[in-house]
Amino acid sequence: MLSAVSEPAAYESRTVESAAQSFWATSRAFEVREDSTKPKYYCLSMLPYPSGALHVGHVRNYTIGDVISRHKRMTGHNVLQPMGWDAFGLPAENAAIKNKTAPAKWTYANIEHMRTQLRSLGYAIDWSREFATCKPDYYAHEQRMFVRLLKKGVAYRKNSVVNWDPVDQTVLANEQVIDGRGWRTGALVEKREIPQWFLRITDYAQELLDELDRLPGWPDSVKTMQRNWIGRSQGLEIQFPVDGEDAPLTVFTTRPDTLMGVTFISIAGEHPLAQKAAQGNPELADFIAGLKQGGVSEAELETQEKRGMATGQWARHPITGEDVPIYVANFVLMGYGTGAVMAVPAHDQRDWEFAKAYGLPVKPVIADAATRDALEEINTHLHDHDDPMAVALGGHAPVDVYEIDAAVATVREFLRGIEEDGASTERGWLINSGEFSGMDFDAAFEALAAQLEAGGIGKRQINYRLRDWGVSRQRYWGCPIPVIYCASCGAVPVPEDQLPVVLPEDVADAFAAGDVHSPIKSDAAWRKTTCPGCGGAAERETDTFDTFMESSWYYARYTSPGAADMVDQRANYWLPVDQYIGGIEHAILHLMYFRFYHKLLRDAGLVTCDEPATRLLTQGMVIADTFYREDAHGAKEWINPADVELQHDERMRVIGATSRIDGLPVLIGGTEKMSKSKNNGVDPQILVDKYGADTVRLFSMFAAPPEQSLEWSDAGVEGMARFLRRLWRDVHAHAAQPDHPVVAVAHLDAAQKTLRRLVHETIQKVGDDYARRHSFNTAIAALMELLNHVAKFTDTSDQGRAVRHEAFEAIVLLLNPITPHICHALWQTLGHPETLLEDQPFPQADASAMVRDAVKLAVQVNGKLRGTIDMPVDASREALEAAALAEPNVASFVAGHTPKKVIVVPGKIVNIVV
Repeated sequence: MLSAVSEPAAYESRTVESAAQSFWATSRAFEVREDSTKPKYYCLSMLPYPSGALHVGHVRNYTIGDVISRHKRMTGHNVLQPMGWDAFGLPAENAAIKNKTAPAKWTYANIEHMRTQLRSLGYAIDWSREFATCKPDYYAHEQRMFVRLLKKGVAYRKNSVVNWDPVDQTVLANEQVIDGRGWRTGALVEKREIPQWFLRITDYAQELLDELDRLPGWPDSVKTMQRNWIGRSQGLEIQFPVDGEDAPLTVFTTRPDTLMGVTFISIAGEHPLAQKAAQGNPELADFIAGLKQGGVSEAELETQEKRGMATGQWARHPITGEDVPIYVANFVLMGYGTGAVMAVPAHDQRDWEFAKAYGLPVKPVIADAATRDALEEINTHLHDHDDPMAVALGGHAPVDVYEIDAAVATVREFLRGIEEDGASTERGWLINSGEFSGMDFDAAFEALAAQLEAGGIGKRQINYRLRDWGVSRQRYWGCPIPVIYCASCGAVPVPEDQLPVVLPEDVADAFAAGDVHSPIKSDAAWRKTTCPGCGGAAERETDTFDTFMESSWYYARYTSPGAADMVDQRANYWLPVDQYIGGIEHAILHLMYFRFYHKLLRDAGLVTCDEPATRLLTQGMVIADTFYREDAHGAKEWINPADVELQHDERMRVIGATSRIDGLPVLIGGTEKMSKSKNNGVDPQILVDKYGADTVRLFSMFAAPPEQSLEWSDAGVEGMARFLRRLWRDVHAHAAQPDHPVVAVAHLDAAQKTLRRLVHETIQKVGDDYARRHSFNTAIAALMELLNHVAKFTDTSDQGRAVRHEAFEAIVLLLNPITPHICHALWQTLGHPETLLEDQPFPQADASAMVRDAVKLAVQVNGKLRGTIDMPVDASREALEAAALAEPNVASFVAGHTPKKVIVVPGKIVNIVV
């Protein structure tokens, strides 16, 4: 029997949530093991960087995962939802520099704080699997894997031109260079050639590309970005002989149809030919030295001013034998392709800009259909030895000009466009190309490939835009690369039985003394060692791994806590991840490395599946209003929305804003992504303290579908709090009534059947919203609507109470994945023992309860809606017509007319034509 109470206790979120979390912790509710009797479900959100505090974006991301996890557990799955910390990286090091402390101390303190925040939000996390990637017991396995890859040749070291941030003193990825500056410091980036460690991701380029087609659960946008990043292209590798050189210049092109339009060759400043030419040319040497300024990202190379200098060297065109000048150009890099590019200014915009800047020829060799037809028309009026292009350009022709005026005008307009407006980059038909003229792209490709291959000066080749992954960074706070340098033996991997190479964490003195860039470089005691090969004096590698290394295999480690190797046999039970969740900003780098590293694990025999995750959900941003003031120089001082008071007009439109601190006006900016730079973030802990975790979770899921941006609204949060208070009040008021008998379906009246039908229709909808659509906002809306119907149901009979009880149980069970704390308490209030609500089966819709006795039909007059009627589902056509004509509003429109026709669509509509 339920305990009756005369006055329901007020909803106190702090008390309710503390009790639920204590129960979960005591019962170790979310710790899981492998269980062959249940289908497994691995739900994983991207691990956070321990920056110091969660933001609302974290809350949204992890709540999405928690809702999916809790729902799957209720549908009978063995669910793994782990959590860890992506703990290495520059932010901790920069904070250490600023605060003159050790990165480890800062990092561990942040982890403690953020763990507390995550626990306060009630996530169903298996905390027994938690790890921080900066701990030796984690990165030891990463070092061991690197040693194995080094022995297999998958890992290697070479000199590479990189983006160098002179302030952070480290290499930046191309995506971390914005407008030529470091993304974090804003310093002008430099090109530097330094030794770097790489992993051969290019060996897996085709597999990474092909398997995108076998990932239907990944967003198309992400797969498109990855395809473009891999950038598979088919072309020809062509050799240009160079005067005075034994080896030819080799170029790769995807547009061999433009070969006859080559007017110069561009090479990188690091190219051996450029270096040789600079030895006797101080001006060229200075120019090459100046090219070291700026980054190496493709975006920067495309947008920067095109600069170059002639080397004085000449190549020979492989078909025509014509001399072609060789230039050093600032948009060619040695690390991309062969470091040399055949330049076709008429059909490549970058080459066109360079040619215009340096007065080089522009030779059109590809034409559109109209120009091709015009040249053919001109040609029909000429002798075999006459050149139609020369005629079009004004040369002598043995025909009357007027006969080909229109054709000449077409060709001249085409040429004028290239000369004045820029390159024509579309495919078309070859012109001005000797024996190849008239061919389309495919025909020209085949003909040129055959001729060049026959002459041994070219070959077909498939290239990829993807480059091998540079994994070394010149900073301290990262995993040490397990390599030792010996004067006799060279670079030697650290033996596996000597791993891990532990990064010293007690470096506060070094940071306090200003040795901020890498204390291990100046720590002789750590750096100096003995060679494992010859036993002689040696030194450790002082570069550390790119932090993408740690986040590329963390998902696998969760499956095998305590394993002696990276993973053990438990990984093959849990993998692949069934649902991966994270931001679209990780679509290329992290997710590409994530997929690549999984294939390394597979090829090492550690896992059996081909891909790390079968489904990917990329949640939208959290956006909020921005407010600011400007100083005398126009610089913006951003003001947090919590410190702003808004003014409204009589229609509640915002008409102004003032600071809560000083009462002075502030300017209203746009709505933008929450960020520290705009100071428009909302501290979730403040909201949890004020409203409770369930309210924050509920708003995060209600305000927008997961894939769309969520616009923050204080009023929306308050609305969710009111809904939970109402649910609490209504359930407690119901529980205060006498016992509630079981629903006797055969004895329900019409009103009871209607409410029960609404309950089971809601069960069906919410189950589909959770499982298939991941549309949590519409699930919440359906539950709110159901609660409204229950509130209007005042039947106090035995069966009335039974139907209402079934409705409240359904609401609590359906809402549990989103608001687990209040549901935990209300489940007990509804008369259940203190058992784990998550282990209750998810409600199943009763098909018989959803059968309608009556149906609402729309009634139209001449196609316009004029009313509705409620009729039995088996009503005859005659009865439907009569009821429609009798509907008062319909009758007023039909009055005085005899219906010409009545159209009845059973169960939907009656249309009266007058």
